[in-house]
Amino acid sequence: MAADAEQLLHEGEARHMLALDRIGEYEVRPGFYDYEGASPIPGGVNFTVHSHGAVSCELLLYHRKESEPYAVLPFPENYRIGDVYSMIVFGLNVEEFEYAYRVDGPYDPAKGLLFDKSHVLLDPYAKAVTGQSTWGKKVSDDGYRARVVRNNFDWGALKQPKIPMEDLIIYEMHVRGFTKLAKDVSAPGTFLGIREKIPYLKKLGINAIELMPVFEFDELAGRRIVDGKEVLNYWGYNTVSFFAPNTSYASAVEYNQEGLEFKQLVRALHENGIEVILDVVFNHTAEGNEDGPFISFKGFDNNIYYLLTPEGYYYNFSGCGNTMNCNHPVVQQMIVSCLRYWVTTYRIDGFRFDLASILGRNEDGSPMEKPPLLQALACDPILADTKLIAEAWDAGGLYQVGAFPAFHRWSEWNGRYRDDLREYLKGGLWCAGAALERITGSKDLYDPAVRGTHASVNFLTCHDGFTLYDLYSYNQKHNEANGWENTDGANDNRSWNCGWEGDTKDPEVIKLRMRLIRNACAVLFASRGTPMFLAGDEFCNTQFGNNNAYCQDNEISWLDWGRLELFPEIHRFFRQMIRFRKEHPAVRGTKVPAVCGLPETSIHSEIPWMAPAEGSRAGAVLFACYDPKRKKDDIVYLVINPFWEAVEVKLPGLPDGLKWYMKVNTSAQGEEFLELAIWIRNDRVLAGARSVMILLGERKEK
Repeated sequence: MAADAEQLLHEGEARHMLALDRIGEYEVRPGFYDYEGASPIPGGVNFTVHSHGAVSCELLLYHRKESEPYAVLPFPENYRIGDVYSMIVFGLNVEEFEYAYRVDGPYDPAKGLLFDKSHVLLDPYAKAVTGQSTWGKKVSDDGYRARVVRNNFDWGALKQPKIPMEDLIIYEMHVRGFTKLAKDVSAPGTFLGIREKIPYLKKLGINAIELMPVFEFDELAGRRIVDGKEVLNYWGYNTVSFFAPNTSYASAVEYNQEGLEFKQLVRALHENGIEVILDVVFNHTAEGNEDGPFISFKGFDNNIYYLLTPEGYYYNFSGCGNTMNCNHPVVQQMIVSCLRYWVTTYRIDGFRFDLASILGRNEDGSPMEKPPLLQALACDPILADTKLIAEAWDAGGLYQVGAFPAFHRWSEWNGRYRDDLREYLKGGLWCAGAALERITGSKDLYDPAVRGTHASVNFLTCHDGFTLYDLYSYNQKHNEANGWENTDGANDNRSWNCGWEGDTKDPEVIKLRMRLIRNACAVLFASRGTPMFLAGDEFCNTQFGNNNAYCQDNEISWLDWGRLELFPEIHRFFRQMIRFRKEHPAVRGTKVPAVCGLPETSIHSEIPWMAPAEGSRAGAVLFACYDPKRKKDDIVYLVINPFWEAVEVKLPGLPDGLKWYMKVNTSAQGEEFLELAIWIRNDRVLAGARSVMILLGERKEK
């Protein structure tokens, strides 16, 4: 709010200096039209909302838990400028009311006009939503309402980490599932639970967490009973309000301070050098299709907020019933304002955009060459230091990995990395060339001159699909518990059960699985690009073969921390590989070339300087750069043998005085697979069956 406006209204001076109107028992005046939502001001509250097609708007005020409003305040006609209604209501105490709107206008479904004054509508810019503070408890039949939030959190002088993309190590987690079964936290399944787990995160070595949706969503949408068990919309990809945190993720009700516990979490993570990335869902909302509820956008301007067919039906490029009209100026403005709000009010460091290709579709659903929304986000000054990560595809068949409209700013979830490396690491020798290209940064997809050198976010697992343990324990998905007769979820998993479907006590199968997990871990953290992995992969968490656990609010999705004790060697290997990555700029990427003349990256087979061809059984990647910190060249050689027999690999020659030093060997005897301290006497190594080696070019001290 402008300083002169604050001064004018300070301590009730407005009553002496401004002519006030009266609606019922309330004194009112025209409000601040460029401040969307509801904002507390001295002496009252400013309410601003807009609708292009409406002919009238009413503000409804409720006492908590009351079904009928105690006051209905129609916006006077002269309180509307353009499409914006704005009104200051004096004498309101924000702790004593909740609010909603009713909007009237034309009803013509064929034209996408669905105005109906009987619908109670949630403010699209609401900063807090009532009625869902308890997980799994049904929102009132009277609909959603909003609260006014006091934004008085003191961030102090704390600076955000601002970690470069090449140095980032992303850990994807679900707020509830991460600590629901954790015995060492006081508030399982909450923001506080994550805060209490920060020592674990620091010890693991990650420096960014990517939170699955934390905007207010309805977990009870689509609630069903399957085989006697309740299934919910657990993941949260059905946004109710874009500006409001999910209040059921707080450990206590935060009346008019909603978001406080989340802010405390963000501050604590920043204090420990960990960034916060939010998984945001702007491609669709919880209002669904023609049969879905009226929550907010349908009632305010259905034909503006959603992509509609010429007949007035919803396009469904999201697979969830509706598709947001993201490149309409009104919707674009809302999305930009939303992200600015989370960056300035919550100090969020980055966003991962679910089904981001939808954000580049025109109003007729066609892909745009230069989508205004994507360009606006890339160029926005408030978001200048914010990570922008696209899931570069959608449910309508638009796949843009490597071709997403990036404007020199956007990174991408590299789905090609996931697919090619999964295939290669399970023995798909035919995929060697593509897999090694992914390891070197996918320059065939991301031209460094156009996309920079860190456009690729590399991952083998994420919330959507198998866990890493399940990737090598199941040949087929096992989603029967979802209630769709195992028809949901991806069929192309590129997994391998190592000879037995599911859990087994066979020591040879278990041994092989552990090696393949180590292989995947070693390759992920020794690849050019930003690594990301799914929470729990570091201790072999399982979803029992379910590769689409979106509805499983139970032990299928919750992390089983008991497995940390069952698989300590995998956890230790993850920590060591994360530390290895941090210690080697040649892997992360640098602009300083190696003094010895070796190229920055190069691809090899079991024969150096010869790329894999038909008949090649092993592949290798050489990274080299100058490390200013250690004042010497950093030379890393990654050897991958996905073949089922050992393969002799000849190593590239090194400049005078340097020798190859074995750092990692996933097929080593015992449990010491890293920190091996083995000097290679000649130019050859024997890569064990289905194994990964990492060697360093070092100067051997006498």
